[in-house]
Amino acid sequence: MAEEKHHHHHLFHHKKDEEQLAAGGYGESAEYTEATVTEVVSTGENEYDEYKKEEKEHKHKQHLGEAGAIAAGAFALYEKHEAKKDPEHAHRHKIEEEVAAAAAVGSGGFAFHEHHEKKKDHKEAEEAGGEKKHHFFG
Repeated sequence: MAEEKHHHHHLFHHKKDEEQLAAGGYGESAEYTEATVTEVVSTGENEYDEYKKEEKEHKHKQHLGEAGAIAAGAFALYEKHEAKKDPEHAHRHKIEEEVAAAAAVGSGGFAFHEHHEKKKDHKEAEEAGGEKKHHFFG
């Protein structure tokens, strides 16, 4: 790690005395201890890895959005078929079809959003200096 900064956070922990716990609580003579937590912050070196990790997360979410759009679309088509097949409950099936279609559109929009986030992270990872493109004509 090229540059590391250590941040110290002081947390005050209550020292639990077995006698005080057995007596049913803490009295006025309670003791406090101080603990120090060290947080390591690195700069620059893992930036490429961070962008690649985010890119992978967005790709996963994009695929979930696509799967949701497919599932909701299939359910909408099923409800459309049920509306024709079951005229007694056609109104209910039409409503369920419309709700499923709206869910499919929303899920598709989410997948579209995640696709663009993935592209943005890919570009940022390239700029961080990790991945090199090979161009044959230019």
